[in-house]
Amino acid sequence: MNDIRSTTRNANLQDAIGTTIFANARVILADRVMGAGRVTVTDGLITAIEEGDAVPSLPGAQVIDCAGDYLMPGMIELHTDNIEKHIMPRPGAVWPSVAASIAHDTQIISAGITTVYDSVSVGAFDEGDIRLKALQDICDALETGERDGLFKARHLVHLRCEICFPDLENLLQPLINRPLTGLVSIMDHTPGQRQFVDESKYVQYYKHKKGFNDEQMKVYMDERRVEQGLYGEKNRRYAVDLAHQHGHALASHDDATVDHVAEAVSDRMTIAEFPTTVAAAEASHAAGLAVLMGAPNLVRGGSHSGNVAAIELARLGLLDIVSSDYVPASLVHSAFLLVDQADTMDLPAAVATVTRNPARAAKLTDRGEIAVGLKGDVVRVHDHPHHPILRGVWRDGIRVS
Repeated sequence: MNDIRSTTRNANLQDAIGTTIFANARVILADRVMGAGRVTVTDGLITAIEEGDAVPSLPGAQVIDCAGDYLMPGMIELHTDNIEKHIMPRPGAVWPSVAASIAHDTQIISAGITTVYDSVSVGAFDEGDIRLKALQDICDALETGERDGLFKARHLVHLRCEICFPDLENLLQPLINRPLTGLVSIMDHTPGQRQFVDESKYVQYYKHKKGFNDEQMKVYMDERRVEQGLYGEKNRRYAVDLAHQHGHALASHDDATVDHVAEAVSDRMTIAEFPTTVAAAEASHAAGLAVLMGAPNLVRGGSHSGNVAAIELARLGLLDIVSSDYVPASLVHSAFLLVDQADTMDLPAAVATVTRNPARAAKLTDRGEIAVGLKGDVVRVHDHPHHPILRGVWRDGIRVS
């Protein structure tokens, strides 16, 4: 496969050759926080981690005095549809896809996210949905950005498969082997199912979004149920089998019951995205699926759909991964909130939910941790009492934000 990820270098960066030393930092390692330490990045990789608060002077090296701030790994984002907001910043206003992807990248990297899986909708409830019309353009723009070095973060693609969409097979087939594709999720947004077990929440959400009256809302919901009966199972089998054929990580979306989880396990999925109940999260965790919840859920103190709160799962020891979902800046905020609000997590464990754990779940073994031999993607964070403040983002040891 022609893999853009391994053959290009970002034009926003100088060649990652040379040495950068991050000194006088509280280094967040996998199992502890180094009270004062130094991290050396040479030719893009972490080459040394040492105790001590001294700020060395080394000829030819760039030395960053972190002044006691935290140094954590660059964050890994598995599920954000933020790029779609840049494609259509206002209803009916479609932005050029390359320009939109660059604007999205700027927001992502400034949030400390150095690797992002841009989630794109493969299927929708309405044939005229802009997400369907822009799908190929978005994928083309992301490949252009990676190939031509337009991005500061590393971009990959997460295909969010709406299995009740009638034409899912034709939409998915040409996307599954594109060079940035790395993650596939299975979604079913039928009323009464998964995210919308409580149908009143479905009515509340879509009635306002689409401006329906009661009768129009009823017809719309009936149409969705018919489509699920006609296409749901057939499309699920197709998407799951195709993802496995191409070696992509697979995620189950909005599991609500133990039976949903059993289905995910049978389909050899490895990630449970946004389980909606404690029972589903417990079953996922017990089966070895990495449980992913939204950072906005943590920051806001609960789910906007009325489902289980992420902090409840964290306190039960069931939270593995946090995703920024629709607010990139929420990712670092949520990691520090977890320390304050979840008695089960210290800082290394909380930071792992936005770094090492998502990296491993997505089969990325070369990043997500400050460890010798891994990529020199790091973020400097000042732990202000009101909110963690990002003071710098480095990719391959080169500052990008």
